[in-house]
Amino acid sequence: MVLEGRLEDSGSQSIHYGSNVSSHNPCYFSSYGDLKVHELMLKDKVRTEFYKNVIFSNKEIFQDKIVMDVGTGTGILSIFCAQAGAKKVYAIERSEIAKLAADIVKENNLTDVIEVIQEQVENVVLPCKVDVLISEWMGFYLLHEGMLDSIIAARDTHLKEGGKMFPYKCIIYSAPCQLPGYFQLWDDFQGVKMSTLGQALRKGCQGEPQITRIASSDLLSDGKEVAILDLYRTTCDELNKISVRQFVAVSKRGDYQGICLWFTVEFPSAEGKENMVLSTSPMSPKTHWKQTVIVLPVHVEVEENDPVAWELVLERNSMNHRMYNIHLTMLDPETETHPMPCDCSFMKCKVIKAFLAQQGSEEDTMEEIIDCTTTDDND
Repeated sequence: MVLEGRLEDSGSQSIHYGSNVSSHNPCYFSSYGDLKVHELMLKDKVRTEFYKNVIFSNKEIFQDKIVMDVGTGTGILSIFCAQAGAKKVYAIERSEIAKLAADIVKENNLTDVIEVIQEQVENVVLPCKVDVLISEWMGFYLLHEGMLDSIIAARDTHLKEGGKMFPYKCIIYSAPCQLPGYFQLWDDFQGVKMSTLGQALRKGCQGEPQITRIASSDLLSDGKEVAILDLYRTTCDELNKISVRQFVAVSKRGDYQGICLWFTVEFPSAEGKENMVLSTSPMSPKTHWKQTVIVLPVHVEVEENDPVAWELVLERNSMNHRMYNIHLTMLDPETETHPMPCDCSFMKCKVIKAFLAQQGSEEDTMEEIIDCTTTDDND
């Protein structure tokens, strides 16, 4: 994470820095042969039980259907699908864990239903299209590991028209947050002032985002949508760069010390049933994904309704498509366009909000305000 700017004592200035979290290790696939990785995921009760529940709650979708499980790992999702009544399950796994998955399938007497194929999904040839494409492909902040490309390839090659994807919709969120474990903890540690150590630790965080759990009480606003992905339509090219400028009025007094990222994934349901959503937010039950945090080099004290603005860019590394660079720019709220109406503490926003409350939010009124504020900004 390279700091290219600074925060002046006199007020908020834009700072730019980027960080890399990647699966650029040339042994990417072999890393999934590590049993500890699969043990961690299987023991994530929220994750594993959610997938089981979403499959068993929608048996109508799986009954007598052909299923492809991309990145099957130990094969547990394939087994859930078979138990839900699938006619045939193709369990695709590139790493050496495929051999263990085949043994587990045999252990469960499902070799007549589940076929484990040790191959990269892009190279798989099947005798027919599949009705359902299922996978637990999500990485930290959703995109880490770059496995979504493989899901898209499988969709384009193997999924029947009108087939179902589990999951089918993803949303990445961001929000400003407090990080007392990186800041206040060291101001008085067991009666000893260790802020110098805190500064050194934060400097060490500038190399990459931190994967940690954030208390919901440390969020300074609701989450803002960074990206919404419809997996029935998303292309690999669309994943090359995701960029968004965001603006919030903080919900309480606190210390703006970082940006927190998390994601949700939504699953289809049988007719008459509600879709189920798996969330990794600080407000949801804990998962192995935790949250991804970009630690700021300094903190900014904020009051309730103070405006905070930033630009977030998730950009694929041109040298390694499984690697993403994360760029965060702290923006000056005084020079950014505010949403209308805006809940922040700036006087102009208060006046506009009061005016809208009196006049209503008719389209003509909004256009008049936009014209007026645009003129003011150009003066």
